[in-house]
This record gives sequence, structure tokens and C-alpha cells, in this order.
Amino acid sequence: MVKPAPRPRKERRLDGPVDWKDAAVLRTFISDRGKIRARRVTGLDPKAHRQVARAIKNAREMALLPHPTQGR
Repeated sequence: MVKPAPRPRKERRLDGPVDWKDAAVLRTFISDRGKIRARRVTGLDPKAHRQVARAIKNAREMALLPHPTQGR
């Protein structure tokens, strides 16, 4: 049995540092339920993903973004 070729990864670059006040950009990194999307979904490198996660958490504290909701 032949293994299929791996799918190409989409690389995403951030334009400069991530700001917690920019809710429009941060919304692209959270799901409809408010959870932070995984690196393999967003295509960010580890350092950028940590920056985005920290900015999302700060924005949640300031009530700019929603906290995760429990699905039913």
C-alpha cells in the first residue's frame, strides 16, 4: 500500500506584533464557539501562536472577545 503524499502546509505570517486591542484580527484565530484555533489550522509558527494566544486572552479580560462557550 502506498502512502499518500502529505498535504502542503499553508504558512501564515503576521505583520508585526499582535495587539490585543485589534479584535478584528484576533477573531480570525478563534472559532465560532470562542476557542483558540490550533496551529495546524491557522498555519502559524510556535512563537506567533503564543503571541496570538496571549493577545486573545488579554482581549477576553477586557471583554473585547468572548470566552469559550460549552456546546450542547
